Amino acid sequence: MAIRKILTSEDSVLHKKCRTVEKIDDRILMLLDDMTETLYDSGGVGLAAPQVGVLRRVVVIDVGEGLLELINPEIVKSSGTQTDGEGCLSYPGKYGMVTRPNKVTVRALNRDGETFEVSGEGLLARAFCHELDHLDGRMFMELVSEWLEEE
Repeated sequence: MAIRKILTSEDSVLHKKCRTVEKIDDRILMLLDDMTETLYDSGGVGLAAPQVGVLRRVVVIDVGEGLLELINPEIVKSSGTQTDGEGCLSYPGKYGMVTRPNKVTVRALNRDGETFEVSGEGLLARAFCHELDHLDGRMFMELVSEWLEEE
């Protein structure tokens, strides 16, 4: 495993749509492992493959409830709304109020290629939406209704 460099806002890779993972091979497994190590090293709650320069539909999330590895994730259900402060590892020091669904169900593949669904509320729902937006080249900054003081 290795800690990868997290790309920042000026890198055009962050604005590109990711390709579907067709085959879960050693490269994808290494990507998952490296992204996990990078996520924990950064202190964030989620990381999408384009943030480490890889245009594949791969996400890792841990909001304190255990690691979730998502390959080819898609939101299959969402409900409610929540508005809260949000930041991004690719936009260090930038925080803004963003409205997202309060409950989200995601369908994805695990590292063994098995399809599963996982639901989350609150912060986990927010992380699902934020990271899946990255896979389509969308940034949280496009959704900010009010900027918060930089930390």
